Amino acid sequence: MNDWPEGWSGGNRGDEYGRGSANAQPESARVMRQVRRGPQAPPYGAGVPPQPSYTGGQGYDEGQSGYGQGGYDNGHDGYNTGQVYGGGGPGGPEGPDGGRGPRRAPNWRRRIKWTAITLVTVLVVTSVATYFWADSKLNRDVDLSKVIDRPEAGDGTNYLIVGSDSREGLTAAEKKKLHTGSAAGKRTDSMMILHVGDSGDTLISLPRDSNVTIPSYVGSTSGKTYKNTGRQTKLNAAYAEDGPTLLVRTVEYNMGLHIDHYVEIGFNGFADIVDAVGGVTIDIDKGFKDSYSGADFKAGKQTLNGEEALAFVRTRHAFAASDLQRTKNQQKFLSALAHQVATPGTLLNPFKLYPTLGAGLDSLSVDKDMSLWDLASMFWAMKGVSGGDGTSMNMPISGSTGGNLLWDKAKVKTLVNELNNDQKITVSGN
Repeated sequence: MNDWPEGWSGGNRGDEYGRGSANAQPESARVMRQVRRGPQAPPYGAGVPPQPSYTGGQGYDEGQSGYGQGGYDNGHDGYNTGQVYGGGGPGGPEGPDGGRGPRRAPNWRRRIKWTAITLVTVLVVTSVATYFWADSKLNRDVDLSKVIDRPEAGDGTNYLIVGSDSREGLTAAEKKKLHTGSAAGKRTDSMMILHVGDSGDTLISLPRDSNVTIPSYVGSTSGKTYKNTGRQTKLNAAYAEDGPTLLVRTVEYNMGLHIDHYVEIGFNGFADIVDAVGGVTIDIDKGFKDSYSGADFKAGKQTLNGEEALAFVRTRHAFAASDLQRTKNQQKFLSALAHQVATPGTLLNPFKLYPTLGAGLDSLSVDKDMSLWDLASMFWAMKGVSGGDGTSMNMPISGSTGGNLLWDKAKVKTLVNELNNDQKITVSGN
């Protein structure tokens, strides 16, 4: 007795559709849209074993019976989804056999161009941001428009650079550490004129004990006019009396030289700049000690920190010609400081550059017309003088009176004439 459904006889299935089908005919192609009728496969009962169908490729093959290369053909219509699976030839979609084509070589010229554009953009943005940041930190407190009866401006630019002994902002511990004392008010510990011109830059130290006449002037805060009475005093007393504007007025009156810009730095700011740059290396010709400034130096090359640098530029009691030697030391150190700041190790290192700029700009007081460009010009001129590209000198002195140093009037007149006409300096100082 045959338990199989009717029409099923061992391996002879005739036109039946698949095993277990209750229907002798396949479902309509209209219903099974994925089926596309191909050539009629021979029945198994004909004694012909199923043959694999090769399509020359891998995966399913549209319009063929069974699977692709090495595939299985069961004698029925092929199964086709319209997709091609599996890999093709080497390469990408552009390949000759429909596979991936060869990988494109990198365009190095394009990469280099865009890298350069990115770097330049970053540099420009950083520079502009740094400029505005630095410009905002400048303390433009000095109004030179209050200075009266000024001499005419000559060629080139003249900067009056002042180091004050202001203790403002210093704690008791800092005053003790820096040996500043606790004197009230502030005076000028150093004064220099820097002339920047086409014929070379000139740095002239003005001794604080220079004998000068206090001219007529308008009080910087009171607005009151004070007449010239012929009163003579030390140059630093002018600053103590009415600050930067009277100092500028006094220098201009006694020299006949127009001052274009004013720059001042205090004790604490000076020490901070030196520390920010990592110390300044200087060669000291002869060792000296001074209990007033805290100086204790041996001869030879050495690197000074902020505290030591301040002691070095302030010392005068250790020298016979106290004020003149001190001005020479000040010039020497400021030139070394400018050279140190301008090294690639500082300019190209943001961890040194920004603290140095911050310390310097925070502690500077300048005139209202001073720009960052003017400040940079002054700085590079000082660096040039330290490198031997300019002239460094003391004011010409002819003698003294009552402990005050007298300027050599004839030499000063020649010096001012050469500065006003931006000529090479022929006058020598003390």
